[in-house]
Formats: sequence, structure tokens, C-alpha cells
Amino acid sequence: MRDNLDLAASAQQLADAAPTGSIDRAAASSVAITLATTRDISQARETLDGLSPEDVRKAAVELFERLSAG
Repeated sequence: MRDNLDLAASAQQLADAAPTGSIDRAAASSVAITLATTRDISQARETLDGLSPEDVRKAAVELFERLSAG
């Protein structure tokens, strides 16, 4: 399993590729920052649960689940 920093790098690549101002970019950036600043996967997941607005939170959690499952 990859660690938080590996997952953060993957999320940042997705954020960089997403259109500026899009929900996908906001979600991927949020996931990248969260993974880079938390100790482990469970802390990152808990932190993302508090993200707002709701549409960005939902997209970020979905992305996080995909990244952390692989």
C-alpha cells in the first residue's frame, strides 16, 4: 500500500490536469493537501469528511476512495 505522500502526489497530478475552477480540480487539490498534511489514511478520511462545500466534499471523498483502494 502506498503512503499518504505517494497518494498526495497522485492527487496533485490529477488536480494539475483538471480544468481551472472545476469541482474536479478543487476536489483533487483538497485530497492532495489533506493527504500531505495528515499522518495516515484514516486521519485523512476523517479530515475530508469535514470539507465544504458539499459538492467538493463528495467529489473529494470519491477520489480519495479510488486512490486509497489502489
